[in-house]
Amino acid sequence: MNRRVALIGTIAAALSCAAATACGQPPRRSQLGVVSQMVADTRVEITWRRPVARGRTLFGVLVPWGKIWTPSADSAARISLSRPVEINGAQLAAGTYGVWTIPDSTQWTVIFSKEAPAFHLRYPDGQDALRVKATPTKGEHVETLSFGFPVVDGDSAVLQLRWGTTVVPLLMKAR
Repeated sequence: MNRRVALIGTIAAALSCAAATACGQPPRRSQLGVVSQMVADTRVEITWRRPVARGRTLFGVLVPWGKIWTPSADSAARISLSRPVEINGAQLAAGTYGVWTIPDSTQWTVIFSKEAPAFHLRYPDGQDALRVKATPTKGEHVETLSFGFPVVDGDSAVLQLRWGTTVVPLLMKAR
């Protein structure tokens, strides 16, 4: 009986270590972010790891102009769509996609990749489902990279990627 109790205690301790902080490991610096929004009858959900600016110059230095980058840390950002949508005038089918970008000072390319789970430094060539252009604007400083929906209407919404003073808007319309 004592062996069974000891075995159960060992298993319980091992399971509790599944959470990194329970085993004495520090939490990740880039915390998990998830945001979801209904756009008409379409559920949109974005999942990403949230890097922090920490006083660094972001775009053009940390994130080079003209190079493919995912707005996430550790793993590529992902977007899930329950139904087809239109993004900046182009059609995107329902599904889950990796989100990648090519930042530039005057225009960004936003890429939706059919390979959704991906390491943040390994862009999956040849897997693009859609590429759209977006014009960045300036806004108030945002320390931690974020996605959000500041404008939501009956059948449309603006999805914003924000980090530092850079704001990249995408117009989404339910189909």
